[in-house]
Amino acid sequence: MNTILYKTKSDRIVDAILYLILTLFALAALFPIYYVFVMSVTPIDVVLKNGGFVIFPEKVTWEGYKAIFESPVIPRALQVTVFVTVVGTALNLIVTTLLAYPLSKKQLPGRNFFLFMIVFTMLFSGGLIPLYLVVRATGLLNTVWALIIPGLVSAFNMLIMKTFFENLPEEIEEAAKVDGCGELAALFRIVLPLSKPIMATMALFYGIQHWNAYFQGIMYITDKSLYPMQVVLRNMLQAQSVSQELLTQNPTLIQQLPPETLQMAAVVVTILPVLVIYPFVQKYFVKGFLLGSVKE
Repeated sequence: MNTILYKTKSDRIVDAILYLILTLFALAALFPIYYVFVMSVTPIDVVLKNGGFVIFPEKVTWEGYKAIFESPVIPRALQVTVFVTVVGTALNLIVTTLLAYPLSKKQLPGRNFFLFMIVFTMLFSGGLIPLYLVVRATGLLNTVWALIIPGLVSAFNMLIMKTFFENLPEEIEEAAKVDGCGELAALFRIVLPLSKPIMATMALFYGIQHWNAYFQGIMYITDKSLYPMQVVLRNMLQAQSVSQELLTQNPTLIQQLPPETLQMAAVVVTILPVLVIYPFVQKYFVKGFLLGSVKE
């Protein structure tokens, strides 16, 4: 028998207040993105006429985007960032899965020792200089692999994935082994198809980490042709004038544009891929995070 719940007047008032608060928070989060986009397409004369603050542009120009894509700097940095994000995330998922799955088995010899060593790295690290020396000694400096391999496994993400594997019913794997599947076959044929939420969550964590990383690019990369997008964007935002690198292809067009227009256009280009991809994985995000962080 279905029970129909009727909301009282006070319940509706509370709901209205909550929706109002959530709407205000959403607007506060979205407005900076909207403002950056508006500034990137608004001619400088309109910006100056409105005192440097424009919400609804009277005119729209795409010259800023045209300028940065005619220069080789932004497209090249995007290629590096996309490669690091796609390849790095794939390797992160493979290595993290191969580490988390055996550690989720209580009968694994030395399991507690390995878990202790992994958790220890979350509390103490070797330090910045030793890490740089290791990267240099392995010949990774000035290669895109320096942006991927040093952070191949996140201890935090591995523990979340391990907990998720522990929550899976053991009967499923036992039935697979009865049918002749080994450990790897059970992992790839049974466990991974059931782990889409946590895999999507880990892919989002690692992907955002790679896309937003700039410190590694500053530490390990001195070749400007290998700069990721975040390093190029950082250099553009810190510069008082347009970088000379952006003047190589179309100096007349870029010199006619104010640095702020080019900077805002570069910011939009940097954040747009994340904004486009996130809605498609958001449904897995909360589910996978909760399933992997709570032990039943």
